[in-house]
Amino acid sequence: MTRFFLSIAAILAGLSVASGAFASHALKERLSERALAIFETGSKYQMYHALALLAIGVLLSRSEVASTLLNTAGFAFIAGVVLFSGSLYALSLSGIKWLGAVAPLGGVAFLVGWGCLAVAAWSFK
Repeated sequence: MTRFFLSIAAILAGLSVASGAFASHALKERLSERALAIFETGSKYQMYHALALLAIGVLLSRSEVASTLLNTAGFAFIAGVVLFSGSLYALSLSGIKWLGAVAPLGGVAFLVGWGCLAVAAWSFK
C-alpha cells in the first residue's frame, strides 16, 4: 500500500497545482467570484489531503504498527478528495446546486481519515 498511497498522493498534489493554475488563469474571467472561490476551496482541500496521504505512505513504510488504521485513513482521504473536491469542482463549473450536497460526504471521509490517523499515531511506540 505504501507505493500506492505515495503515487496517488503525488498525482493528487500535481492535479491540485494544475487545477489551481487553471482556476487562476482560464476560469477567472468565466466564473463568478463565488464559483471561483468554491473551485479554489476544492483545490486547497485536495492539496491538504494529498500531503496527508503522503504522510500516510511514509508512516506505512516505517511502521507495521496500526497499518490497518493507516490504510483506512489513506482510503478515506482518497474518497474525501473525490467526493469533496470533485463535487466542488463540478458545482463551480456546472452550477448544478445539488452537487453541493455531495461535499459533506467527502468531509465525513476526511474526518474518518483524520480520526484513523490520530488513533494510529497514538499506538506508535
